[in-house]
Amino acid sequence: MSNDTPRGTTPEHDVPWLSPGQQRDWRALIALIMTLPPALDAQLKRDGGVNGFEYHVLAALSEAPHRTLVLSNLATLAQGSLSRVSHAITRLERAGWVERRSLPNRGGRHTEARLTDAGFAKLEEIVPGHVREARRLVVDALTPEQLAALGDAARTITAVTMAEQPEMCRESGDC
Repeated sequence: MSNDTPRGTTPEHDVPWLSPGQQRDWRALIALIMTLPPALDAQLKRDGGVNGFEYHVLAALSEAPHRTLVLSNLATLAQGSLSRVSHAITRLERAGWVERRSLPNRGGRHTEARLTDAGFAKLEEIVPGHVREARRLVVDALTPEQLAALGDAARTITAVTMAEQPEMCRESGDC
C-alpha cells in the first residue's frame, strides 16, 4: 500500500470487483431481499393484523415447551434484537395473544413470554394464508431443485452472517 492510500482502505486495483455475471446475481439477490419480505408482510397484515416479525414471534412461542420462552431466547429464534422483541410482545400483549412475566429467581432480571390460548388460535387462523403466500411467491415459483439450491445458499449465507456478529450481539440480541 502506498503512502497515498488512506489507512484502512484498499487501493482500487486490489478490490475483487464482481464479474458481470456475479453482479447480475448479486442484484437479483438484493431485489429478492427488498421485495419478498414486504410482500409477505402485506399478506400477514391484511389477513392477520400482524407484521412478519410478530408472526415469527408467535410461531416461535407456539413451538416452545409450554408455549413459553425467555425473551432473550425468543429474540434469537425470531432473529431480532431484545428491544424489538420487547416492543412486539407489548403489542401482542395488548391484543391478548401473549403474556409476559418477570422471573426474579433466575439469578438476574429475566422476562419470559407465553403464548395464550387466544394467541395460539390467532396463529392457527393466520398460518394457512401465510403458507399459501409462501407457496405462491417462492415454493411454487421454483423447481424442487431451485428451491433446494436456494435453501442451501440461504443457510450458507446465514451461517456466515451469524458467525460474523460480535459475541456481545449474539448473547444480548441487541445489535
